[in-house]
Amino acid sequence: MFPLPKIRRTTKKPSPPEKRTLDVAGRLMPLTIKQHDRATRITLRIEPGGRALKMTVPKGLAAREVNAFLDRHQGWLLTKLAKFSTDAGLRDGGEILFRGVRHRIEHTGSLRGLTEAVVMDGKPVLRVSGMPEHIGRRIATFLKKEARSDLERLSRLHAGSIKAPIRSISMKDTRSRWGSCSSEGNLSFSWRIVMAPPLVIDYLAAHEVAHLKEMNHGPHFWALCKKLCPHMEEAKSWLKRHGSQLHAIEFD
Repeated sequence: MFPLPKIRRTTKKPSPPEKRTLDVAGRLMPLTIKQHDRATRITLRIEPGGRALKMTVPKGLAAREVNAFLDRHQGWLLTKLAKFSTDAGLRDGGEILFRGVRHRIEHTGSLRGLTEAVVMDGKPVLRVSGMPEHIGRRIATFLKKEARSDLERLSRLHAGSIKAPIRSISMKDTRSRWGSCSSEGNLSFSWRIVMAPPLVIDYLAAHEVAHLKEMNHGPHFWALCKKLCPHMEEAKSWLKRHGSQLHAIEFD
């Protein structure tokens, strides 16, 4: 009796995502189109910050159907993308949010000096020195420094209250998430959060610290997060309404 030959089973690799550029009323947007075996309809999503589009389509959908869908949704895209302005007025006389307060930008005219938030004639002002073309860059440097100060203080405060050790805290410019926590106790935050109101900054710190105890988003995690940050729901609502605008600002 001869043994039956083994049947080699092969797994078909998924089709690589299609990359293209979509013209939305003159605004060129990177578009990624991904086919999914379980998809039953077309979904179109604007990536955080309004910088790109992501589309999921059923497996084998004809290109003409994809193009027709995009044509039908030009108006929807135009309306949604209008709120993602990359021009935040980062120039002398413009405005920028800092800890939830809109500050008028004042270029000092001096090539040297620190960027500082002050109150002049009862109004919040962000005074910026250096070359005029570097105003955005210098504001970003200022925001990173202030974000680190706020988030290090708040994170250690929350961590101390639940006796959870923090290994490190770093600032990044991630667009897909506001923060992260590793199993080793390394916390990472998007420095752009410092443009949000203090209660939102506090929520982000509490959220990541809560992950030091609960590495999930289950009921115990949210209960701990709310214990650390009683204004959690208000902060989440603010981020949902305004977070994408913060991601969209170009500082360079």
